[in-house]
Amino acid sequence: MEETVEYADLLRLMDERSAAFQAAVAGAPSLDVQVPTCPEWTLFDLVQHLGQGRHQWAATVAAGPADGPAPVSVPPVPQDREDLISWYAASARELLDALRAAGPDRACWTWWGASQSPQTSRSVARHQLQQFAVHAYDAQVTVGAPQPLPTEVALDGVDEFLTTCCATTGRWPHKPAVVDYHATEGRSWRVRLSEDGALAARLPSGEEGVEAADVAAWGTANELVMFFYGRIPAEALRVEGDAGIFDQLFAWEPEV
Repeated sequence: MEETVEYADLLRLMDERSAAFQAAVAGAPSLDVQVPTCPEWTLFDLVQHLGQGRHQWAATVAAGPADGPAPVSVPPVPQDREDLISWYAASARELLDALRAAGPDRACWTWWGASQSPQTSRSVARHQLQQFAVHAYDAQVTVGAPQPLPTEVALDGVDEFLTTCCATTGRWPHKPAVVDYHATEGRSWRVRLSEDGALAARLPSGEEGVEAADVAAWGTANELVMFFYGRIPAEALRVEGDAGIFDQLFAWEPEV
């Protein structure tokens, strides 16, 4: 699938989304406030999750090719807000430094070995950008100031999610289906679900000669990303066809 963002830009956008996350945390009334989009977490839990995960990914990228994630010793998590933000910022810098040192083509362990995304530092950067972006949105929702993802981030996010988190060789246990996603920014994607798994592809401009999908969803790229990550329901999109396929997709845990 065609890639949309250069490696240096991925790192720049990661840094920007990380800064947006920190700003939201700094402006919250309390670290104990519940995160509406992750109701099992407080804001403190969200910061801890994002920081610990970035330390882990930094070590994994730095380790290069491996059979599993790299062992890592995460610094203790501070309780004070200012110290917590500094602790988190250090984890983000560590990841960015590891990605810069590795370059885009270095192989490393990833959990998505059976997907369409290669196991490289570039794929890690694409996925990590979405982690920063979606969790920045979570923090912004928590403080009552949600902002849509930048268009460049959101469009790459649709591509990245479909090839990394959706594509698989694991058998689809239901009736074969074709699912289309259309971004109002003018880009479309198709996912084919069958006994061979899930295969994602970019649709050409215009739909002449393209077989009808079993279900299709329309929204901004930001809305599609938020739907993929469970931040908004299907009802927030324009949907045509068998919407029950989306429920099957969310419940699917393919065996590879």
